[in-house]
This record gives sequence, structure tokens and C-alpha cells, in this order.
Amino acid sequence: MGAHVVARRIAGFSHEVDLGDGREIVVDEPGEEGGTDTGPRPTQLLASSLAGCTAITIELYADRKGWELPGLEVSVDMVSAADRSPTSFAVEVALPAGLDDEQRRKLMVIAEKCPVHRLLEHGAAITVAEKAPA
Repeated sequence: MGAHVVARRIAGFSHEVDLGDGREIVVDEPGEEGGTDTGPRPTQLLASSLAGCTAITIELYADRKGWELPGLEVSVDMVSAADRSPTSFAVEVALPAGLDDEQRRKLMVIAEKCPVHRLLEHGAAITVAEKAPA
């Protein structure tokens, strides 16, 4: 599972991000940070990726088991430390009523297996290189 995305400046801190599949999103910073607030901050997208991936991973497992999860909700609080210590993510999963204790336990184990969770937990190699002018 890979991805190739390209961010292109619109104006100021506002950038259109081409997701490589015919869709685009805009990222920006809030006005008080010098942006124009035309889209989410990149850090919001990171937290959103964790919340969405966790919810999808839980739903995929539940679907295979034939379990209904109406009202499933996953929230993420992301805290970036100012002193360069690691960022922390607090993930809260709201499971619907009607599940037994074993179902709840299994779903919470599965919640920690989403690919974004694993990536953030174990880190990733990042290289930065200048692209030659066209």
C-alpha cells in the first residue's frame, strides 16, 4: 500500500494537494498562524488519518464477524510537545451498546492494528531530496 501525493502552492500557506487519484484537498494554516484558513492544517490531517484508519480497521473486522456497529466513533487528540519530545496521540473508541465483553475486547485489540497506528508507533524512514528543475 503506497501513495504519491503532490502539494502545490495556491497562495501564502495554502496548498492544493493532488492525491494522485483525481482528487485534491487543500491544506492551510489558520489566520492567527499566518494562513488563510482555507483548509485543514496538515497536523489535523495526520490526526484525521489515525481516526479514520482506526474506525475503518474496526469496521472491517466487525463486518467479517457479522457484527453491526451503529454509532461507532473514534476520536483522536494529538498533542505536539514544544520541547521536541515525541508527539502523543490519545485515541478514544466509542463502541455501541449491545456488544458483549469479548466482542469489545477483540475490537479494542483490532483498533491498535490499523496501518496508520502502526506507522506512527514504529516510525518511518523519511528522505528529503531536491527535485531537478524541469
